[in-house]
Amino acid sequence: MESPEAVNASLDARYGRTPNRRVRDRRILWIVAGAFALVLGSWVIWAGLDGTKPLIEARDTAHSIIDEHSVSVTFEVSMPTGTAASCAVEALNENFTIVGWKVVDLPPSDRYTRSVTEIVRTTELSNTGLIYRCWLT
Repeated sequence: MESPEAVNASLDARYGRTPNRRVRDRRILWIVAGAFALVLGSWVIWAGLDGTKPLIEARDTAHSIIDEHSVSVTFEVSMPTGTAASCAVEALNENFTIVGWKVVDLPPSDRYTRSVTEIVRTTELSNTGLIYRCWLT
């Protein structure tokens, strides 16, 4: 009859519970954790700390319904000085359907933020007028 230690050692070897296996498992765990930390750190630096900001920002400030076929839209545009841009202005009816659309070209300026008012012609009575989006040209 075998001793209990010999039986335990035999079972441990059979089911992979040897001291060498534990050391190998620990090494694998540290390598995986290190790779994860490296990938996470790289992503944080690339996505979060690169310091880039949008080059152009636009926001609605006012709108006024002039008549059944036109609306006045006032908006602010912030963009780098000396650059030109274009903005799409839209008019919507009460069902949020686009009833008027106009692309406005903004020439270069020495001011970072400027206010622009445009009149958009509509196909029917609009409920609101707003800026759709702006882009550098």
